[in-house]
Amino acid sequence: MTYRLGVDVGGTFTDLLLFDEASGAFWRHKTPSTPHDSSEGILNGVKAILAQAGITAAEISYFLHGTTVATNAVLEGKGAKVGLVTTQGYRDIMQIARSFVPGGLAAWIVWPKPQPLARLEHTVEVPGRMDAQGREVAPLGEDAVRVALRKLKGDGIEALTVSLMNAYLNGAHEARIGAIAAEELPGIPVSLSHEVLPEMQEYERTLSTVANAAVRPVVSKYVSNLRDRLAAEGFKGRLSLLRSDGGLMSSQKAEEHPVNILMSGPAGGVTGALWVAKNAGFENILTLDVGGTSTDVALIQGLEPRRQRTTEVGHLSVRASALDVKTVGAGGGSIAHVPQLTGALRVGPESAGAVPGPVAYNKGGTLPTVTDANVVLGYLPEDLLGGSFKLDREGAKAAVQTIADALGISLMEAARGIIDIVNENMFGALRMISVQQGYDPREFALMGFGGAGPLHVNAVARLMGSWPAISPVSPGVLCALGDATTRMRTETARSFSRLAKDTTIADLVAVLDEMAAQTRSELLADGIPEDQITSLFEIDVRYAGQAFEVPLTITQDILEADGIAGILARFDEEHLRLFTFNMDTPHEIVNLRAVAQGQAPALPATELPKGDGNPAAAKIRDHAVWIDGAERPAVIYDRAKLRQGDVIEGPAIITEMDSTTLVEHDCRAVVDAVGNILITLKAKG
Repeated sequence: MTYRLGVDVGGTFTDLLLFDEASGAFWRHKTPSTPHDSSEGILNGVKAILAQAGITAAEISYFLHGTTVATNAVLEGKGAKVGLVTTQGYRDIMQIARSFVPGGLAAWIVWPKPQPLARLEHTVEVPGRMDAQGREVAPLGEDAVRVALRKLKGDGIEALTVSLMNAYLNGAHEARIGAIAAEELPGIPVSLSHEVLPEMQEYERTLSTVANAAVRPVVSKYVSNLRDRLAAEGFKGRLSLLRSDGGLMSSQKAEEHPVNILMSGPAGGVTGALWVAKNAGFENILTLDVGGTSTDVALIQGLEPRRQRTTEVGHLSVRASALDVKTVGAGGGSIAHVPQLTGALRVGPESAGAVPGPVAYNKGGTLPTVTDANVVLGYLPEDLLGGSFKLDREGAKAAVQTIADALGISLMEAARGIIDIVNENMFGALRMISVQQGYDPREFALMGFGGAGPLHVNAVARLMGSWPAISPVSPGVLCALGDATTRMRTETARSFSRLAKDTTIADLVAVLDEMAAQTRSELLADGIPEDQITSLFEIDVRYAGQAFEVPLTITQDILEADGIAGILARFDEEHLRLFTFNMDTPHEIVNLRAVAQGQAPALPATELPKGDGNPAAAKIRDHAVWIDGAERPAVIYDRAKLRQGDVIEGPAIITEMDSTTLVEHDCRAVVDAVGNILITLKAKG
């Protein structure tokens, strides 16, 4: 038997999902995260889930892991002390950056400029130069390199970045500095820009390589520690980490190129939603991943998640492929307050987090949160799962009453006001990835997951016009499911920078074939069989003179069939969709990327036994909810007892181990063949 274990580490909980590839059976477990050392919480969860399934660690073939270790290192400023080696005359590259100040008019007056990841005092220049065609103009001054590296050694740097002008065309000087650094700085990890990002635009290349170096020691320590702990438990399988773009990479590659896992955490939810969508028969999905502090949203069209060429973490924006995930400060722990200045209700972005948490959790929280409002309205029953977990409804009422008093309205109106505002915040994020990108949300279904997603998905689907609203199986551990059900992926990039009219298809294919061979060899080295590897290409095109490109994904078959003209027609179509106009300017092919992917595991979804449409056997008890301005009778159901084809009339609440689904009064839910809850308006049938 082959078992796959997906593990997703969040700020509050570590989620685990163990999958039996042969039968489709799965086991799930949630355990408190251990921020001081994530591997401790992971091991606690691994032991618990193995005991549940009655197997040993030696029987797990794949350990697939989404982690926020690299993300947190950047956000908390806990990356390594980075030394930077640049070409003579370019020492200020990180400080000058793009000379761009974010924000509106006069933002420069109030913008505190963030400290670059490589400080000026830890940046050194070396003589030697390549020209814009990659030819050596001046030889590398090796004696000066040694002096510069010894200076950095004296500064106590913990990681080294080498980023020289035009190194993306010829990395010989960088490679030689790397070899000298191995002698002068033994044990210090070295990141070379022509290996991390062989693309033009020296600032983006330098920034991405510095970010890679900054998180490398942290990630390396974490991964090696986790590997050792798993080995001690008897694990002999393959350890892979989730990339920001939704693919997997080996743990060894993650140690060398951690810049590719900066958005590993949110990517898990999107890959999980993709697996659910395939099994449920949906091709177009908007995702709504609601946690305690924030909500992540993404768009999947034609079973292909939308990707972007930049990964953004805090103020840092690096050139590395990532799923296009937008985040807003709206979650179950978001705090409601009424500022004296405006007297208007605000919700978030401040969060009560896990400690002290919402008032209803009885862990010392005193401020009203979204969770408390859900409890007051009856959407979260106080005796979840037959009374095994008690919520303090009276405490939640007292907290929300402070908002009602400040606004001069009733308790229930205040609670519903909190929910309406947080739903609007989620709606705003979803508009950013749909309407503002040229997509009509009415052509998409909305999938809500995370601990609080299914509570809000019905109301947000109404705002978006995106039906059905989907509550997937095990919504609280969907990120871990995504880790377990995705595939290996690697990519390489190269700048091309030629006008399309001066380029032949043979020119393109020659470069792409070479890049494809490189990426395929990487997956072969990771143990992926040759017949399971597929290649596709991404081509960045722009109108000559533009400062930004539009990436297009293409296969070699389409490339050879449609030629350059086919690429340009696709670019014009995409440019028109994004910006509503096209130009009569020549096209320029800017960058090329080759992507190699392993085979997606054919993991089956377990089909539920067929029911007669009546969910009475799953009924727990009658209940009351306050919805649409009135208290209404509702029913609470146990999701574990629902059967395929059951129809649930709203208002209703469906509870399970890791989440709660709300069906509103004018909606109905149907349980599909594999257990997803599909909510639609009653008028729509």
